[in-house]
Amino acid sequence: MVDRVARDRNLTEDYMINKAEKEEKHGREPEKNGEKPRCTAIILAAGSGSRMQSAVAKQFLPLKGKPLIWYALHAVEESRIIDDCILVTAEQDIPYVREEIVQKYHFTKVNIITSGGAERYLSVGRALQLIADGRLKVPNEHGYVFIHDGARPFLTEKILEDTYAAAVQYQACVAAVQSKDTVKISDGEGFALSTPDRRTVWNIQTPQVFETSLILQAYERLKSRLPRMQEQGIQVTDDASVVELFTETRVKLVEASYQNIKITTPEDMKTAEAFLED
Repeated sequence: MVDRVARDRNLTEDYMINKAEKEEKHGREPEKNGEKPRCTAIILAAGSGSRMQSAVAKQFLPLKGKPLIWYALHAVEESRIIDDCILVTAEQDIPYVREEIVQKYHFTKVNIITSGGAERYLSVGRALQLIADGRLKVPNEHGYVFIHDGARPFLTEKILEDTYAAAVQYQACVAAVQSKDTVKISDGEGFALSTPDRRTVWNIQTPQVFETSLILQAYERLKSRLPRMQEQGIQVTDDASVVELFTETRVKLVEASYQNIKITTPEDMKTAEAFLED
């Protein structure tokens, strides 16, 4: 929860990368002289390797000679849309990530490395709190936040451009693809209850992109209502859900790519290797 993050900041190990040339390259104020608003990526890499049947966290598993997390960070580093990045990982992995990922591969846009929470929304909340507190080298008060799973290695500049354009127009958007399969709604006992029109069913991906003020406001409201939501069994599955629950803003679906998969199982790694060979 965001308020707990603020109180427990002393438990969060933040690694600030201070480079004068980075400020010169990326240190533009948002919406000044007609320039692009500032865009910050939050890359989530605090997961475990349980479903990968691996003792190593999946984001560090090798994929064609590079750690899995390298691919998302590389896309951010090369992007003309993204200005800086907060990388969220497990607390015990921060030294490794700092030395063997960020420094080794010269990811200069990574502004902060911070530890994540027990749940995804806690990790996002921690990163958002850093933005709210002005902890970025260049503040992002009037720009946009791109929240992306580090286990999605096929982030492209086109996806970043398309979601950015939609966020500018609609305030909130998510990368997504239309479902290829027929979907059944269950009655809770394993029986089919209904069949939604497949044309209206989308598989949600990341990045999920929001105006900075909007996503900060939504998470601020989440923290105060989370206990009641937990009592009612309401789950927070993604960041768009937080915006949908606690603001009046509608979330735009932006067609992305069927290759923008999330690596969860060993089979997914084989699929990713096949994509890279194409």
